[in-house]
Amino acid sequence: MSSRPLRRVWAVVPAAGRGARFESEANLPKQYAPLAGATVLEWSLAALLSEPRVEGIVIALAADDTRWPDIAASMPLSKIHTTIGGATRPESVMNGLKALETLAAAEDWGLVHDAARPCLTSTDLTALIDAVGAGAESADIVNGAVLASPIVDTVKRERGGIAVDTVDRTGLWRALTPQVFGYARLTQALEDAATLGLSVTDEAQAMERLGLPARLVRGSPFNIKVTTVSDLIMADSILRGTENRHMRIGQGFDVHAFGAGDHVVLGGVKIDYPKGVVAHSDGDVVIHALCDAVLGALGMGDIGQHFPDSDPRYRGADSRVFLREVTAHMRAAGFELVNADITVLAEAPRIAKHRAAMAENLAADLRVSAQLINIKATTTERLGFIGRGEGLAASAAVLLGHSDGLLARPPP
Repeated sequence: MSSRPLRRVWAVVPAAGRGARFESEANLPKQYAPLAGATVLEWSLAALLSEPRVEGIVIALAADDTRWPDIAASMPLSKIHTTIGGATRPESVMNGLKALETLAAAEDWGLVHDAARPCLTSTDLTALIDAVGAGAESADIVNGAVLASPIVDTVKRERGGIAVDTVDRTGLWRALTPQVFGYARLTQALEDAATLGLSVTDEAQAMERLGLPARLVRGSPFNIKVTTVSDLIMADSILRGTENRHMRIGQGFDVHAFGAGDHVVLGGVKIDYPKGVVAHSDGDVVIHALCDAVLGALGMGDIGQHFPDSDPRYRGADSRVFLREVTAHMRAAGFELVNADITVLAEAPRIAKHRAAMAENLAADLRVSAQLINIKATTTERLGFIGRGEGLAASAAVLLGHSDGLLARPPP
């Protein structure tokens, strides 16, 4: 077994800016401007807080910031740290990285996201972290990755307000955030730029100076940066439109009789029991019900159509393989899981001590946080075949949301 450590992800959010170009009636820094029932900063943090691979977040605040405590009251402070920011964005990012010195390993990932980019989707964040292999072993996979959007408009070069040239837009992208790089290398790149007195507009530019270019990860063009009040109005429209995104509901049910054996499998967890189940695959009623629920929400039939018990390939199969394939269908259709509620119906075995492991398995296969998976159990008060101990069953209900613009909400 490899001894290489896993590479964790640590986020830095520079939020010490005064927003000189942002002139609101309330005279607030743009990160604290009200937006769709929260503040710009709360929306900018939402996707980071909901991503289980983000180990912790450092927010670099102005020394005289008096507004953060009001927001902090509703935040999961076990995941959030604060530090004093600098006079410029690079200085604030550096201060945030330094605040992680006792937490982050050199081979970990440092992810930087603007405090004034409130429209980051969970889908884009997942793709960005996937691109650097976060959670994989510490062998280098890529230098880093940057969310970006290809330029689609015709680009003009101007002099004195006159368009003098049309620029070839082939290969041109708008750099967005988050951007993610190796923690130690990013720290070095920013320190080198500061020592030389060079102004860098983003982390990728600092890394490029060291010959460490980033992989571009295509992100939503709606991941806008709030710089002016007009941008705030646009962000409000994007967020409210996302709130009304297309939703799908599905439900599933599965049952198996007990038979010979010494264990049952529920939610991908092997549970010792004096009986097994009669099934073509491993008979995991939890995953079978969940697959049926997702397929139902997608209008794609049921598990029997996709993995028929007449197919020898599925004899004794691990049902997690089914769930991963169903997840692939779901994502290909443009949907992601919003939440799942699963009930196991059985007199025995008891599942209380296995629920967390089951939820982790299901979440990993569905590519979501385990917090979105609820698993509970009940008996039938000794009535029917379940009450007589002849078998067990599971039911599942899911809510899917269209992944185009799937945004995490700030904490209430």
